[in-house]
Amino acid sequence: MMYQAMLAEVGQRAMDDAWTLDFPPRGRFVKVKVKDRDYWYFDQPDGEGGQRRKYVGPVEDPEIKKRVEDFSTIKTDFRTRRRLVSSLTRDGGLLAADRNSGVIVEALAAAGLFRLRAVLVGTLAFRTYSGLLGVRLPSTAIMTGDADFAQDYAISAGVMDSLPPILELLQSIDPTFRAVPSLAGAETTAFINGEGYRVEFLTANRGKDEYLDKPAEMPALGEASAQPLRFMDFLIREPVRTVLLYGSGVSVLVPDPARFAVHKLIVASRRHATSALKRDKDVMQAGILVEALLQTRRSSDLAMVYIEAWERGPQWQEGIKLGAAMLPNERKDQLRECLETGSKEIGEKAALPF
Repeated sequence: MMYQAMLAEVGQRAMDDAWTLDFPPRGRFVKVKVKDRDYWYFDQPDGEGGQRRKYVGPVEDPEIKKRVEDFSTIKTDFRTRRRLVSSLTRDGGLLAADRNSGVIVEALAAAGLFRLRAVLVGTLAFRTYSGLLGVRLPSTAIMTGDADFAQDYAISAGVMDSLPPILELLQSIDPTFRAVPSLAGAETTAFINGEGYRVEFLTANRGKDEYLDKPAEMPALGEASAQPLRFMDFLIREPVRTVLLYGSGVSVLVPDPARFAVHKLIVASRRHATSALKRDKDVMQAGILVEALLQTRRSSDLAMVYIEAWERGPQWQEGIKLGAAMLPNERKDQLRECLETGSKEIGEKAALPF
């Protein structure tokens, strides 16, 4: 409980800091109506006698509303945050991001990536669930050499704002970063540095499978495209805000951990034999989260998103069944218990995958 309270404090301060960087005092907030819905935007001088406008978020978001109201009084304390992060990782047993990952996520966050509703996915997102759920995660489940980000196309096209060019941002961190050519043409969805660290952008594919290899142009992603993937819309729906433990803490959006668990089962079922290591990692992470959700009395969270996925049709059901079948027997028992307990709590029965 103590470490979770400390993590919440770091998260609050990290968001304060991101807010201050994005919205300096010389600017002002304005309401803009887009398709019958009100949104906050931020106007600030562009240095050439004009104004530059940034997307902030929907007016009804209570966190944004409060910060707009308290705009003039928000202050941050980097030194205190660094001490809190250090205590969380040194004494609390939570795992900090490695330097490559931390620097990259921090820079993209400062540029506005999460303000534009992108979501940190993959193993870096999984790393944040330790503090979010109040559990310690085994280090074998969180090794990574990449950073993956996803954004819904409708959001990217609708916010009327964009990051600076992604390649320039990455090269300001490490000049060895370069774009990875796409097999489908000139569009770029991934970048890699001289050490082989990969940064990739993803989006949802709800159309035909023939579009999976065709990068989607993403207006908000600073000249980068995104790789369309099946089931991604389920994963990044209703993301949650938390902290990546690096430096003084980085405020990020990540998938809901229950969605992450169900998504991992489905993805594992679609891995080819050549991706056995990734498949095993997917199954391991799903099992760990099922246990954590059960232990932290969040069975209803898992039951709700599980039922949502199950009701999407036969392909989803088959994926869940195949993925669940790969779980060790102990994890299968925990999944069964979690779904049965959660079903009772929400008053809706989840069909068991086995």
